[in-house]
Amino acid sequence: MKALIASLSFGALFACALPAYAAAPAPKASPAAVAPVPPGVPDAVTRHTIVLGGKTYPYTARAGTITLHDRAGEPTARMFYVAYTLDGAKASDRPVTFLYNGGPGSSSMWLHMGSFGPVRIDAGASGTITRPAPYRLVANKDSLLDTTDLVFIDMPDSGFGRIIGAGKPKDFFGVDQDVRAFGQFVQNYLTEFSRWNSPKFLYGESYGTTRSAALVDYLQNAGVSVNGVVLQSTILNFGIDGTDTGSNDWPYILYLPTETAAAWYHHALPGSPGTLDAVLSHVKAFAMNEYADCLAKGSESPRGEYDDVVRKLHQYTGLSEQYVRNNDIRVSYSRFENVLFRNQGTILGRLDGRFETHTTDRLADQPPWDPTDAAIDSPYTTAINSYLREDLHYTSPLHYRTSIYDIIYAHGQQWDFKHRGNPTTNVAPDLAEAMTYNPHLQVFSANGYYDFATPFFETEYALDHLTIEPSLKKNITYGFYQSGHMIYLQPTALQQLHDDLERWYSATLGGRN
Repeated sequence: MKALIASLSFGALFACALPAYAAAPAPKASPAAVAPVPPGVPDAVTRHTIVLGGKTYPYTARAGTITLHDRAGEPTARMFYVAYTLDGAKASDRPVTFLYNGGPGSSSMWLHMGSFGPVRIDAGASGTITRPAPYRLVANKDSLLDTTDLVFIDMPDSGFGRIIGAGKPKDFFGVDQDVRAFGQFVQNYLTEFSRWNSPKFLYGESYGTTRSAALVDYLQNAGVSVNGVVLQSTILNFGIDGTDTGSNDWPYILYLPTETAAAWYHHALPGSPGTLDAVLSHVKAFAMNEYADCLAKGSESPRGEYDDVVRKLHQYTGLSEQYVRNNDIRVSYSRFENVLFRNQGTILGRLDGRFETHTTDRLADQPPWDPTDAAIDSPYTTAINSYLREDLHYTSPLHYRTSIYDIIYAHGQQWDFKHRGNPTTNVAPDLAEAMTYNPHLQVFSANGYYDFATPFFETEYALDHLTIEPSLKKNITYGFYQSGHMIYLQPTALQQLHDDLERWYSATLGGRN
């Protein structure tokens, strides 16, 4: 999906591919031998119905690939996708939304099987799947198919897609390379299925939001109009993210409200903190003012101010004052997750702070794995394979790659994080340019309160600092949910997000939808 594994530790950004807190060295082994890629298989086209809001909708599911080409016209990759299109709809009136996960390196398995497609995995009332197979797929009452056609895209070399012909890994495994690939995919899809005049939307999760911010700018500069962009669990500016960057204090400020939310959820805050909204209002004001001032002063901070910050950090995190002092008021989120319930031997999830599990090392500063991954990896991997092969009848002999982290390193590569020549990825300027170029472009920012992978306060900060005219800020709509990185894991949050998005689509389309 899923998440950015370790922010600013670039080699560790590939979700769903390694334990969330494992170091990710850059292997120097020779590139592995690459097996020949079988010829592409025909698209699988099946017809179905779904009942949404008491109304029956007939739709077509198409599972297949779209081939990318280089400037010489040579094929370079086949990108796998699944599209759901409403039968009988007029293309110019019918929106189409392109959805994808992040990693970078992830397929769209998570969004596809968990969010707004017509079928989703049954996660139960709590949204936590702890049982082994068999798992159950159910009709998704929160599907957005009544609002928009949906195209779930797997990034190059993931899912059933493969690099082929003249294509090389370096052509795809990087920020700008990835945007070019997705840009060509979108344009090819619009051409092949006569959707150029349809209202168009992009929906990215996690690193998929990084992709979306650059992709919308790329597409609009290529003459492809875009109506709206949904950013779920956002990372735009890698320069303000991560807590292993020496003198960079911003991560401690911007992650603090998420730590507070997780501690609130687990009833770990001292006293009677009140509602989540109330306590977050206080902690955000504290983080941007008193806490930021104290961090900025460093060793020059007056003792009284420092002691007051220590007391408030204890109040807002549930960590002991002594532990806060031992960390010089800079407690990384990974330590927080491992320390809050250290005496019970329990760690909290990074992707979703609601999840918890026991640890084998109570003295560790960082959790050895992510409890969220432990709960969902097997169910989602099982679901996507079973659904595509058995329900949609896509008969590829290939292995469905949920993530290509290992594939990237098998080629002796890392993800190229340079963007526009800058070594640190920052796509906020791309989004600002896209919104300025097209002042009608609407943005929906969806955020989970318990998300440590892409904390909601960091997203607010990045969007608040877009270099756009003040009048364009009204084009940004926020949604906040009591869930984690994958908001849809919590059924109540999924329903709320669905309802918010239906209203947003309707407003963006001027009531046409």
